[in-house]
Amino acid sequence: MLKDKMKAFVEPQKLEEAGIYPFFRTIESEQDTVVKIKGKDVLMFGSNSYLGLTTHPKLKEAAKNAVDKYGSGTAGSRFLNGTLDIHLQLEEKLAKFIGKEAALVFSTGFQVNLGVISSLPGRHDYIILDELDHACILDGARLSFARVKKYKHNNMDSLEKVLRELPEGGIKLIVTDGVFSMEGDIVDLPSMVRIAKKYNADIMVDDAHGLGVIGNQGKGTSNHFGLTDDVSLVMGTFSKSLASIGGFIGADFDTINYLKHYARSLIFSASIAPSNAASVIAAIDIIEQEPERIEKLWKNTNHAKKRLRDIGFNTGKSETPIIPLFVGDELKTFKLTRTLLDLGVFVNPVINPAVPKGDELIRFSLMATHTIDQIDEGIDKIEKVSKDLGII
Repeated sequence: MLKDKMKAFVEPQKLEEAGIYPFFRTIESEQDTVVKIKGKDVLMFGSNSYLGLTTHPKLKEAAKNAVDKYGSGTAGSRFLNGTLDIHLQLEEKLAKFIGKEAALVFSTGFQVNLGVISSLPGRHDYIILDELDHACILDGARLSFARVKKYKHNNMDSLEKVLRELPEGGIKLIVTDGVFSMEGDIVDLPSMVRIAKKYNADIMVDDAHGLGVIGNQGKGTSNHFGLTDDVSLVMGTFSKSLASIGGFIGADFDTINYLKHYARSLIFSASIAPSNAASVIAAIDIIEQEPERIEKLWKNTNHAKKRLRDIGFNTGKSETPIIPLFVGDELKTFKLTRTLLDLGVFVNPVINPAVPKGDELIRFSLMATHTIDQIDEGIDKIEKVSKDLGII
């Protein structure tokens, strides 16, 4: 039966035969504004390296020095033999950076949400989710014994309606993206905090796409609104602005102590490599020492957004360097992606279930290290192909 089911899955092969399969494109170089694909230079507008730090010499040097001191890996979980002093240094630095008492580092951002969301609320508690929360938030909620409720995307009236109908008492944990990863809009955190206080609920913000992008010195969504003390938990990843791999949760000491002993994805996963930890420490130093990087990121974002809107693209409610270009058709989205790649422009296609059917889009994302000329070249090609396909 298993083989029959696997054999029946032929959608990727059909797209490959049509010459428009858009996934698993192989990059042969550093993750920079220009990458190598099949030996050719391609402009990269599909990266999450918002500050362009993946190629920074200080990060590379820090990673190499960590390998020399600690070796290539930890060979164990944080719970047992996998805690290094550099992990503790990183956690202290992260907590200070986001304004929380303590932090705890996991092996990936996905693992953070699996471990935290599944372990904090119990059988008689509630998890309340935005309908467009990231997949790892949904999966963390599925692993919990708590009951799960959803509200309409970034709709605080809908959130309040959900909370109003819940019984008093017990944990009510609202989990939301800070910056939504597909459409680039920012959570209405001030209204959420007001409603959460009214119904005695706690808030967890997934700031994977907010750190390094918004807030003072890139400290994220809670800082952006001046509401760090009103948010119980702040989650972040290292794979975006921090240019490495891993993730963390920031909270008060008691919550971090609990998670150390109950978050299964921490206890039963190997800890991040020392080179990863060292490069994240270096990345935070650079973010704090070079504020012009974030300024350049926003200059690039504002330029690109204006140009894309001027040529007729619907960019939705994006407020960040994530700019959705709505296509509204799966096949056209694939054709646009493939044709642009042939012309030397890399963008990401987003289809159902990442977005609802009818909202298919191209995710165009900026880096601080893009030049205006690179952005204009990419947009010129997007305009031409989109007109040829009847998208704009």
